[in-house]
Amino acid sequence: MKAPQRYTVTAALPYANGPVHIGHLAGCYLPADTYVRFLRLIGKDVLFICGSDEHGVPITLKARDLGISPQDVVDTYHKLMGDAFVDMGISFDVYSRTSSAIHHETAQEFFLNLYNTGEFTEQVTEQFFDEQEQTFLADRYIIGTCPNCGNDNAYGDQCEKCGKSLSPSDLINPRSKLSGNAPVKKSTKHWFLPLDKYQDEWINDWMLTQKDKWRSNVYGQCKSWLDQGLQPRAITRDLDWGVKVPLQGEEGKVLYVWFDAPIGYISASREWSEKTGKDWKPYWQDEHSQLVHFIGKDNIVFHCIIFPAILKAHGDYILPDQVPANEFLNLEGEKISTSRNWAVWLHEYLEDFPNRRDELRYVLTSIAPETKDSDFSWKDYQTRVNSELADILGNFVNRVMVLTHKYFEGKVPTSEFNPSAEVEDAATRIFERVPDMILGYEFRAGLIETIGLARAGNKYLADAQPWKLNLEADREEVEKIIAYSLDIVSRLSVALSPYLPDTSARLRKMLNLPAAFVWNDLLVSHLPQGHAIGLPEILFKKIEDDQIDAQLLKLEASKAAQPVQVKAHAPVKSSISYDDFMKMDIRVGTILEAVKVPKADKLLQLLVDTGVDKRTVVSGIAEHFKPEDIIGQQVSLLLNLEPRKIKGIESQGMILMAEDADGKLKFVQPGEVVNPGAEIR
Repeated sequence: MKAPQRYTVTAALPYANGPVHIGHLAGCYLPADTYVRFLRLIGKDVLFICGSDEHGVPITLKARDLGISPQDVVDTYHKLMGDAFVDMGISFDVYSRTSSAIHHETAQEFFLNLYNTGEFTEQVTEQFFDEQEQTFLADRYIIGTCPNCGNDNAYGDQCEKCGKSLSPSDLINPRSKLSGNAPVKKSTKHWFLPLDKYQDEWINDWMLTQKDKWRSNVYGQCKSWLDQGLQPRAITRDLDWGVKVPLQGEEGKVLYVWFDAPIGYISASREWSEKTGKDWKPYWQDEHSQLVHFIGKDNIVFHCIIFPAILKAHGDYILPDQVPANEFLNLEGEKISTSRNWAVWLHEYLEDFPNRRDELRYVLTSIAPETKDSDFSWKDYQTRVNSELADILGNFVNRVMVLTHKYFEGKVPTSEFNPSAEVEDAATRIFERVPDMILGYEFRAGLIETIGLARAGNKYLADAQPWKLNLEADREEVEKIIAYSLDIVSRLSVALSPYLPDTSARLRKMLNLPAAFVWNDLLVSHLPQGHAIGLPEILFKKIEDDQIDAQLLKLEASKAAQPVQVKAHAPVKSSISYDDFMKMDIRVGTILEAVKVPKADKLLQLLVDTGVDKRTVVSGIAEHFKPEDIIGQQVSLLLNLEPRKIKGIESQGMILMAEDADGKLKFVQPGEVVNPGAEIR
C-alpha cells in the first residue's frame, strides 16, 4: 500500500456547554497533537481540524437554566475552550464552530444531497409532547424512573446513576422537564438514515477490513452494534436551536446534532480554505489522503459507523482509515464529573501552573488511557515531574550547559568524542522505533523510548565525571565528554519535539540551533567545534508540596460546594374535593416499639400511641431507619386507612413520610412535641 500523500486529522468537537478538562485532553487532543507534530516533523502534508460542537439539547437546557440564549452559552464556551487550546499549544490548523454560517450551509448541503438522491426514508412517529409548553420533547427534556435501577431522575436517553442507555418510552412515569407534567404522545414527521440497508450493502464487509487494523476496543464496540443489527436512525428532530431543515414548510425542525456535528470537520476545512486560499477538497475527497479521527470511546459508533455512512451515502468523500479512540481518564480514583465539578479544568491548570504545559503533556502521555481507563493523581503528577523531568532530563541538560560555560566559555570544545554504546543504542531505538509507535498510535510507549535517551545521557555524564577529570588535568577527555553530551542534548531537542514542544524549543535556543528541523536530524550532529551556545536555563522547576496540597484542597472544596441537586417533583395529581380531604383522619402519634419484619428487608413493625389507642403499623422504612433509633419519635399517621395484612401482620394506618433531594426518607413531624392524638388539618 502506498504511503498517503496527505493526512486529514480530526480531534473530537468538544461540546460547548462547559470547559475542557484533563480527561478531554488525555482522551483525544493531546494524542492528536503529538501525532500531527510528528507528521509535520517527517515532512507530511497535514490538515489538523477541530471546533466547538454548539447544537443539541444540553445547550438549550443550560440556556434555559441560566436565563440566557443558546447563542450566549456557546459564545462563552467556544471562547473559553478555544483560548485554552491555544494556551496549551494544541496546534490546530483551524478551530471552528458549528453555529457558524459556513457550517449551517455545509450541513444543509449534505442533507439536500442525500434527500435529493433518495437516501432518506420518511417516517411519521409518535413522540412525547408537552401540552402546556406546546412543544415536542427531546430525550433530555424527559425524566422519569429508570426501569433498571429505580432512579427517579433518569433522562430519556440515559440513566446517569446506573449508566444504562434508555429511550423515553422505557421510563416509568415519564414527565416533562419543562412543565413537570406527564407528556402525551403526538405524531410528527422525520427523516431517517437507513443504516439497516447500508449494513447489508457494505458496512459489514467494510468493517471486516478494519478488524486487524483498528484498536480492539474500537472494533469490538462496532461489532457489538452490528451483531445487534443496525436500525434506521432519525436525522431530524423538533427543535428551534440547530441547523434548520432546508425544506419548504418544515419550520421547527432541525438536523439532529449527531448528523450535523461530524460534518463540522468538513465545514471547518472549508473555513480554513477560505482563510488560507488552499484547496480543502483533496483532504476529504482524494483517495490518496488518509482520514484519522481522534476521539474518546463514547464517540466510537458515531465516527466508525454513522459518519462513514453519511460520507458513503454522499458519495464524494473518503472514509476514515483510523479511529484511535482512548478510554477514560479518572481523577484521584473517581470518575471525572462535570456536574460534580470533580475535574481539573485545563484553563485553571494553565493559570495555576504558568509556563508548565509540557509537564502536563508529559504526565498525561505517561498515563494515557490507550487500552484501559487510567487515573490522574496530583501526587503522581508531582513525582513524575520531579523525579523524571527535573531530576533526569532537566538535571542532565543543566549540568551539560553549565560545564560548557565553566570549562570552555560556552563553546563546543571539539568535534571528536568517544560515543557511549548505551547512548547510541537509545538514540537508534528512538530513530527506528518511535516513528512506528507514534504512527501506530502507541504514544505512551514512544515517550518511554524518548525519555530513555535522557536517562542514558544522564548516566553517561554521571559515570564519566568530567569535573573530576578536569581536576586531574585530563583536558582532552573532558573536551570529548562535554562535546558528546552537547550532542545528546541536540538529539533530545529533535526527539522530544512531538511530545514536549516547549522543551524542544528551549533546547534549540540554548544550543543556538535553528528553530526549524526534521526528524532525520536526530542522528546528525549540528554542533561543530567552536559553535557558541546560549546561556543555561532551568528546564523544570520542582513541584512543591504546598502546590499539590492546594490542588487537592481545591478539589475537595469544589465537591463540597456543589449545590444540593433538587429532585424534580412529580406532577400534581388530579383535584379532589374539600369533602374528600376532610375524610382523612391524620394525627400525631408516638412510636413506642419498632422491630424488623422477618424476611422483609424494607419493613418495620411499629407500635404507635395514637392518643385514642395503641395500634400496629407496618411501614417500608427499614432501609432508612434503625428500629432502636426511632423509638419515642413523633410521626404523622393516617389513622382511618382501611386495615390490610402485610407479611401476615395487620397494619392499621400509614406513616406519612417526606423524601429529600438525595432520596432519603424523613418523618413528617410537628415543630415541637405535642400530645399523641393531636389532629393535623
